[in-house]
Amino acid sequence: MSDLYTPEYVPSGAEKAIFHTNKGDITVQLAGKDAPVHVGNFIELAEKGFYEGLKFHRYEPGFVIQGGCPNSREYSSEELARGAQDYSRGIPGTGGPGYSIKGEWLSNPHNEHKDGTLAMARSQMPDSAGSQFYFCLGAQSFLDSNYTVFGAPFDEESLKIIHTLAKGDIIKSIEITDKEA
Repeated sequence: MSDLYTPEYVPSGAEKAIFHTNKGDITVQLAGKDAPVHVGNFIELAEKGFYEGLKFHRYEPGFVIQGGCPNSREYSSEELARGAQDYSRGIPGTGGPGYSIKGEWLSNPHNEHKDGTLAMARSQMPDSAGSQFYFCLGAQSFLDSNYTVFGAPFDEESLKIIHTLAKGDIIKSIEITDKEA
């Protein structure tokens, strides 16, 4: 499809993302060589400040914690935690950056949904990912053939923090490090 967004940023494979959350910092090694479109897109959004102030809007114990929906900005943490939905403010989980990117799960040689991995959410359309992402809360191998993994926790402390996240928790910002000039 020619209407899919292709990021300008081409990852080197060394990049990391530091998610500054209200629960602490989560460092993720991004998989730029395995999923260059997803990583390039994620880095561009992070550097534009797209994720600042967004909240985790979906929590499924033992499955995933999901964030990256711009509609979550319109709700308080408490409203999200209790499942509030208001069509006039946008429904959490339905927003994006205004474009979609191509799925890379078939071309990613390391597309394994392990505990703590970072992957891109999408609708039922294969090439519909944009900004929403999730962290796996345990291995989810049944997702391997349908969703693109584009990062993994860098250390045990990051994995521990991922497991403390809940619906309504805040993404203060996402910092990108180890970019090549």
